[in-house]
Amino acid sequence: MRITLLGAGHIGQTIARLLGECGDYEVTVVDRSPEALARLAGLPVTTRVAETADAQALLATLRGQQAVVNALPYHLATLAATAAREAGCHYFDLTEDVAATRAIHHLADGAPTAFMPQCGLAPGFIGIVAHHLAQSFETLQEVKMRVGALPAFPTNALKYNLTWSVDGLINEYCHPCEAIRGGKNIEVLPLEGLEHFSLDGTEYEAFNTSGGLGTLCETLAGRVQTLDYKSVRYPGHQALMKMLLEELQLNQDTETLKAIMRKSIPSTMQDVVLVFVTVSGMRGGALVQEVFARKIFADRSETNPLSAIQITTAAGVCAAVDLFREGKLPQRGFVRQEQVALPDFLANRFGAAYQQSRQVESIG
Repeated sequence: MRITLLGAGHIGQTIARLLGECGDYEVTVVDRSPEALARLAGLPVTTRVAETADAQALLATLRGQQAVVNALPYHLATLAATAAREAGCHYFDLTEDVAATRAIHHLADGAPTAFMPQCGLAPGFIGIVAHHLAQSFETLQEVKMRVGALPAFPTNALKYNLTWSVDGLINEYCHPCEAIRGGKNIEVLPLEGLEHFSLDGTEYEAFNTSGGLGTLCETLAGRVQTLDYKSVRYPGHQALMKMLLEELQLNQDTETLKAIMRKSIPSTMQDVVLVFVTVSGMRGGALVQEVFARKIFADRSETNPLSAIQITTAAGVCAAVDLFREGKLPQRGFVRQEQVALPDFLANRFGAAYQQSRQVESIG
């Protein structure tokens, strides 16, 4: 299968390695940075320098390809999807941006090719898990989805290190969040809804962030009383982010905040991804709760170290592409994450990364 991968950044490099080395894909990696593409030397992929923010340049890279995997910043998602539609390519991406996903849904209407955004961790895998658990209930009461991409060894006041895109991080902290309350679809404010919990002996906090639900609000509308998504952090993070964004009004100047974070907060490859989903409802006349809880750790191999967020995000989109190629997903139109069967995902050679994680047995 001929695939163009847009973006050779932190996640794109991992996607390139997975798809390029498996032998079933002819991969061309496109990025505006020759330096980023140079890091792919030695991989069985073709590289091409192009201005990825230019519609015509983007379209030229997609002509003759069968599919595109978009690992560019979220604000380029609609541009990339539009080029994919014009070039006749199937489209996959990692975006958490709600507006971009709605635009891609519109592009997919009547398309002869498939459009499958949100193929990462959250949105992405978290929605596959939640939908799978929900299927075993006669009636649903509550679906709670919690995900954290966290430093394994927090040392600063924010108790946070940069493990993925700063653009994506600030985007999800600043935009309204979809939820269902009392059976009605609503919007809630980011950074609100603070809660505390312990998992596997560690204390965490969680709060509303945008985009993690994917399309589940639409899929489960009329079936569930309560549905929400929250990002998990170490205690104290939310209060400091609220001070920066609201009291210092950096939510009105996010470029300054991003510059400060890039300059002052170190990135880390030593991270852990936490996935925590609880679903409750009626089954056999009784109120029952099901829980899925996993921790995925960084791979510290000397030859090819990978952060936990690289592993989980790249595994999500590569598994989606693989399942699509195998005919296990719709071949045209808009494809939702919850159309992926969890057993199929975990049995997939890329999705198996989540099987190699450690299941958390004790929750307090």
